[in-house]
Amino acid sequence: MSKSPLLRHPAPEPGGRFQRVTPEDAGWTYVGFEAWDLADGARIEAETGDREICVVMVAGRALVAAPGLPETTIGERASPFDGDPWSLYVPARSRYRVVAQGACEVAICSAPGTGAKPPRIVPPADVGRQTRGAGSNVRHVRDILPDTSPHAESLLVVEVITPGGNWSSYPSHKHDRDDPPRETLLEETYFHRMNPRQGYAVQRVYDDARDLDETFTLRDRDVSLVPRGYHPVGAAHGYDLYYLNVMAGPKRLWKFHNDPDHAWLFGRT
Repeated sequence: MSKSPLLRHPAPEPGGRFQRVTPEDAGWTYVGFEAWDLADGARIEAETGDREICVVMVAGRALVAAPGLPETTIGERASPFDGDPWSLYVPARSRYRVVAQGACEVAICSAPGTGAKPPRIVPPADVGRQTRGAGSNVRHVRDILPDTSPHAESLLVVEVITPGGNWSSYPSHKHDRDDPPRETLLEETYFHRMNPRQGYAVQRVYDDARDLDETFTLRDRDVSLVPRGYHPVGAAHGYDLYYLNVMAGPKRLWKFHNDPDHAWLFGRT
């Protein structure tokens, strides 16, 4: 069976990067994503260019710096299942540095920007928390940069914990049409972690015409791409699923359209 073009397995590189999605290789316009394993003292140092950046501490601690901010140590959880995240927002036309304080795991989310917003630390106290759904559709959401936040130009960044046996991004919805306020066009990546790590989840990405209809198995540290269409996720029983979503599009607004076949479920979830 051929591998889906919407699924990226970890591919470790020298220096610690093991996932990299660019707009060019994804075949889209807005969203970029990287994930890094950093050994103690290892660093990431880069210019942001024409893209704004959100550095999310998936696990561990790091000393971070950006123009206009004092050097600050961020991060406190041992894994993404152990509490709320610390993050760093860096505008376009700037630069940033991340230096690991012990082994750590770092995600770098990016989207187009002009540099209009100032750099900012996003501590756990500023992360919005909500529980969505009921029964086997319960999931726990951590909003890092939601569309209600004024602290980014394009980026939408959110973490979700889906308990084992539950569904998430469900009932099925999509956001691939630039038609606000009914629906907005947002590209999206999912970065997946499993607990325990040998677990798995499944994701389906499909459109109304079924010109796109892919279902694939997700394992620890995989990235899935959603260029368009509906995109529900199910976690295998016994294995909690974490994912980090990055979204961006022509408008910084999250408005979605539910699959008509499954919209009746909203009365029960």
